[in-house]
Amino acid sequence: MKPPKPTSRPDKVSLWRYLKLFRKDLLSAQPQRLYRAWMAEFRTPFFRSYMINQPELVETVLKQRPDDFPKSGRISEGLRPLLGDSVFLTNGETWKRQRRIIDPAFEGGRLKDTFPAMLEAAQACVTRLKGQAGQVIECEEITSHAAADVIFRTLFSVPIEHEVAAQVFEKFRAYQRQQPLLNLAAFIPVPKWVPRLHARNTRRNAQDIRALISRLIAERADLIATSQAPDDLATKIMTTPDPETGHCFDTQEMVDQVAIFFLAGHETSASALAWTLYLMALYPEWQEKLSAEAEILNGSSFSAVSRLKLNRDVFREALRLYPPVPMMVREATYPEQFRGRDIPKGAQIVISPWHLHRQERLWDRPDDFDPTRWSTENGKSCQRHAYIPFSAGPRVCTGAGFAMVEGPLLLSMLLRNFRFELVEDRTPVPVAHLTVRSKDGIWLRVVER
Repeated sequence: MKPPKPTSRPDKVSLWRYLKLFRKDLLSAQPQRLYRAWMAEFRTPFFRSYMINQPELVETVLKQRPDDFPKSGRISEGLRPLLGDSVFLTNGETWKRQRRIIDPAFEGGRLKDTFPAMLEAAQACVTRLKGQAGQVIECEEITSHAAADVIFRTLFSVPIEHEVAAQVFEKFRAYQRQQPLLNLAAFIPVPKWVPRLHARNTRRNAQDIRALISRLIAERADLIATSQAPDDLATKIMTTPDPETGHCFDTQEMVDQVAIFFLAGHETSASALAWTLYLMALYPEWQEKLSAEAEILNGSSFSAVSRLKLNRDVFREALRLYPPVPMMVREATYPEQFRGRDIPKGAQIVISPWHLHRQERLWDRPDDFDPTRWSTENGKSCQRHAYIPFSAGPRVCTGAGFAMVEGPLLLSMLLRNFRFELVEDRTPVPVAHLTVRSKDGIWLRVVER
């Protein structure tokens, strides 16, 4: 058996058929040739998009000249009601200032400090799941709950059951269901000057989430002022001044940043872990290997996580096959030329981890699940040049290291206590929403070991 793919990979599509397929699912609309192409052009009456699938071009845009290819404003507007001017949406000097304040909180030494909170969230997830042993469960719901718990414990030192945390989680679930595809605007032929409209419920949920986050931040500011604040990520970020200006985030800026920490840290981790659990049910021999390796966690020390090599390789392979953010969009600020093609100023540059991670010219057996590939020459080469689950360059995800501790930890804790089994006629179909999720959920039977 092979890992599930989108429902179709059409060989050739016209623009209008592409848009029709796109309305159903972004991933299924992508033609088969894009898994071999180094570059593809999408023309519309109003603008052009170029998907680049060649490592050298991706490196140019993300690593060598990131200032020339800022994040596309078409994407930003879709998420602005919730994220405001968070580090995920800003460009230029504003973004650089935000990263100077945020990055120190996620440096290597801080990961060890956040580990106890991660471990508590993992143990709480195991406890909750014991009540469902023997049942068929929807895994994305389980992993979303666990990932949200990790975020609140590491950011604010409160569990998901905390009154405000629980409300944020519930409001976000409603927001997620209403939010259109993250990269939709990069493909739809609508001129840039057309205003982005948001459903009333979407705006209301975003406002409610931001109001709840504001309460948490106000409470933390009071604790900081009286020197009673816990030493967690929120305290670290709120008390870190920009080394160039000496200024800290004001309340509004902090709300923006917490919103993206919750979105990125919760939504992407939940997606990756749910797909990993499905792969473990699909390949039970790997599940047993990981369960045995998880005994390393006896004693639950931070150093033990670094020895979870198989768990880490499996999680890395799941991120390759199902990158939580399937596509990223940049905008050309100058006329360019890629592979002999003229790229006009304002063109949308689409970088697709989904395609790059399955690029047939680069990867051995790109559609196969094979955690051993990371120790091969091909796997090592591709990891350096064609593997970007957390983006790359200066805009690489701040929490990449955090995620690579959290994912293998949660995975090993779950597999140490439970066995996950396939359910007949419940093969998940990957689709792109805010992240790569299953069209109708990921359903597995959970059995206590």
